[in-house]
Amino acid sequence: MGNGATVSCERAGVGFFVSCLVDFFRPSVGLAAVRLLEAAGCSVEIPMAQTCCGQPAWNNGEPEAARAIARQVIDTFEPYEHVVVPSGSCAGMVRLEYPRALANDDGYGGRAIDLAARTWELTSFLGDVLGIESTSGTFAAEVVFHDACAGLRELDIHAQPRRLLRSMKGLVLKEMNDPESCCGFGGTFCVKFPEVSEKMVAGKVRSVSETGASVLTGCDLGCLLNMAGRLSREGKQLRVLHVAEVLAGDMDTPGLGEADVGGKGDVS
Repeated sequence: MGNGATVSCERAGVGFFVSCLVDFFRPSVGLAAVRLLEAAGCSVEIPMAQTCCGQPAWNNGEPEAARAIARQVIDTFEPYEHVVVPSGSCAGMVRLEYPRALANDDGYGGRAIDLAARTWELTSFLGDVLGIESTSGTFAAEVVFHDACAGLRELDIHAQPRRLLRSMKGLVLKEMNDPESCCGFGGTFCVKFPEVSEKMVAGKVRSVSETGASVLTGCDLGCLLNMAGRLSREGKQLRVLHVAEVLAGDMDTPGLGEADVGGKGDVS
């Protein structure tokens, strides 16, 4: 990582929120993210008591279940000065929805607001909190970046990952004609409305392919899994990696759907 850090994260350390999709489908993302945070001077801990952020329950009309999960997350991450998650949607859930969900909870309302203020998506934390604008890493490829809806619209994540990507040696950043359009994943949206979702991801994959890039990346694993699946079904040879993997210079890590990378290490 380049110089320019404005805030130290060594005092109380960073609590790393792995996220369900990373834990179950792509541990290499967590490993890459931890390496990036440690390279930035952070002392990183991964609380073993962590579970889901509660977003699936909250979005599907189960507020009491979501509140119970939120309370557990608050208890688990309360000791940390910063909480970092490699997912804009999970970070958005904690930052925006926890204070709303627990607004009338005397025991957790204030604590939810406090945790929200300390929780960050990975690239936003590196850029907005630590002030890091460049990395000394190398990634020799033409890369196209997808703006995930939650990160872009809820957390204003746009320039931060692009700035870091452009600073990498050998990386050429390409842009889609419609980088801010939805890929059609939307959590359970793609399950409830498969026909609509399929049309959305087909259009997105078409835009990705038109850039001529060899690698697709983004900040949210759900979007990347969705697009990787469509690319595979269309027979397109495009490597799909999470932005943490690209920034960590993981040139040898198989793209999503290419091979099982779960055995490359243990995030915990």
